[in-house]
Amino acid sequence: MPDTQPIRARASKAARLRALLAGTSVARAVGAHDGLTAKLVQRARFEAVWASSFEISASHGLPDASLVTMTQYLDAAIAMDAVTDIPVIADCDTGFGGPMNASYAMQRYERAGIAALCIEDKLFPKINSFANAAQDLLPIEDFALKLKNIKEVQSDPDTVLIARTEALIAGHSVGEALERAHAYVAAGADAVLVHSKSRRPEEVLEFASRWQSPVPLVAVPTTYNTVTESELYDAGYRLVIYANQGLRAAVKGMQEVLRDLGGADRAAEIEERIASMAEVFALQGMPSTFHTKP
Repeated sequence: MPDTQPIRARASKAARLRALLAGTSVARAVGAHDGLTAKLVQRARFEAVWASSFEISASHGLPDASLVTMTQYLDAAIAMDAVTDIPVIADCDTGFGGPMNASYAMQRYERAGIAALCIEDKLFPKINSFANAAQDLLPIEDFALKLKNIKEVQSDPDTVLIARTEALIAGHSVGEALERAHAYVAAGADAVLVHSKSRRPEEVLEFASRWQSPVPLVAVPTTYNTVTESELYDAGYRLVIYANQGLRAAVKGMQEVLRDLGGADRAAEIEERIASMAEVFALQGMPSTFHTKP
């Protein structure tokens, strides 16, 4: 059956995301890179889509290193938003450059109806947070200025601006991360994402225990994946982003099936391990019948 769930007005998605951030349970977003993966996120009953720069870059066969353009990222986010009824949170890396670039991004994404933008405090061009490379940060004042410029051009008061600090990724202390995050809230951030590549959740939990603001916190438990959603919520995190698990599952699954197909001599050997055409038709919204002129 086609996916017939009605798509609500885009203007309401940002407001619904704000309501989720103020809710009594943790909201969950999952990474996607196109309309099909965004539909799968919604069908799995997650509350939001994370338009992941890592996934979008990977879908182009490129490193997550500011190689994909803002237009390409925006087109991907628009495709996700057009076929889902849940908010899309756009991972906008460093804002695609300086303060003017970031402000322009806000204008373009808002015009397209995207519910939220997330901007991180690394230097442009950035490199993925988990890459074995130096992670250089903007001075606090420079990133705060970028956030202020973004808020000045924001036209919809419901659009959510998430400020992401990479202080822990760069090897700085929890105190440094807190100083940055509080400055970003003062500059207008609506939520704060504190990123970590620790294998354990202690530093993000310590961050939350020392957080002195009503502004909601966002966690990305990619490496500290033993922490539970309830533990994060109790600590003060209101949004949990599973940023890349879908893509990683797809890569592993395709690698295994294609490897076995290559040695099988016939397609029937892998048929039970792949989705049926009917399942894909349903995701596409393919009509069950076509009407043609006599």
